[in-house]
Amino acid sequence: PRQEGRCPSFDGPDRTELNPGFVRQRSGAGQAIGYHGTMIKYAIKCSADHSFDSWFQSAAAYEALKGAGHVSCPVCGSTTVEKGLMAPAVRVSDTGEMAAVPGRPLAAPGTDVEAALAALRRQIEANSDYVGLNFAAEARRIHAGDAPERSIYGEARADDARALIEDGVPVAPLPFVPGRKTN
Repeated sequence: PRQEGRCPSFDGPDRTELNPGFVRQRSGAGQAIGYHGTMIKYAIKCSADHSFDSWFQSAAAYEALKGAGHVSCPVCGSTTVEKGLMAPAVRVSDTGEMAAVPGRPLAAPGTDVEAALAALRRQIEANSDYVGLNFAAEARRIHAGDAPERSIYGEARADDARALIEDGVPVAPLPFVPGRKTN
């Protein structure tokens, strides 16, 4: 049974503060309503001067995640990050309506790197077969000639991927997590 105020994905009592839950955008104004209520969007900058945005349940959640090394730059992977300058969400009426902030949709790439990664993902998904969690076994079957030669992508545990490389099976990590296909 679900307990109020806790994310159903985690069982530990301290995990709710670290997991922001499900999020949907509200007015593009830097706040969102999610499973745990209002969330905060922070502009973050890493030590290599890369900028990115991320959503957090609270200022305390940001500090806890940062302190644990879980906030990292999507470009270089650095965990040395700081909050950047942010524009506050401004209420324009007594009804609590947020001012409309012009910006890009959340799904649109914000940088050239994001656009290139999105293009790479589309290319891989259009020209390869998704084999899901059977990636390591299917890659071995193709390498051994027991399955037809084709491009595949999927998911593998780190030790399985390492074993494939050690055995000479040509594989490479993807810079994105494949979306799981459903029936």
